[in-house]
Amino acid sequence: MSPGIRKLALTAHVTSSVGWLGAVAAFLALALAGLTTQDPEQARGAYLALELTGWYVIVPLAFASLLTGLVQSLGSTWGLFRHYWVLAKLVLTVLATFLLLLHMQVVSQVADAAARTNLSASNLGGMRVQLVADAAAAVAVLVTTTALSIYKPRGITRYGWRVQNEERADRSSATAAEKTASSAPTRA
Repeated sequence: MSPGIRKLALTAHVTSSVGWLGAVAAFLALALAGLTTQDPEQARGAYLALELTGWYVIVPLAFASLLTGLVQSLGSTWGLFRHYWVLAKLVLTVLATFLLLLHMQVVSQVADAAARTNLSASNLGGMRVQLVADAAAAVAVLVTTTALSIYKPRGITRYGWRVQNEERADRSSATAAEKTASSAPTRA
């Protein structure tokens, strides 16, 4: 990728990833409010907002983060399978996106129940606690992926070593060929 396209891809990736983290943090706050409030109308509002936030903000940002991360890794020297930290981010992002889609089924069930009835502390208690626990776990995973992006821990995969050695061999061959060509006498 050209430097301009690479920066555009990086900007899109950082924006979608940080947006995903922020949206999940807001989701966690709403889930906590819905779980702990004594006001049925506040609980109803929180759970209806969770469903909207989940489907129209969090899910699109998760897919945008995954897609832009793939573009960024394939278009840069980091590569998709060369470094363990990139591979770890990929695995965590794919897993988080898959679990998010499963989680949204629970969100929709709780939101549907909230739309139909006044939720008391005992209504769907297990599912409401699950919303908080899942959101807290998602925040932890997304903070981990962010930290991996910032710290970029060392560690090259076996594939990465092979590619790196091939690139070194190609550079050595090219350098040797240039030296041979420059030392050869020129014909007049």
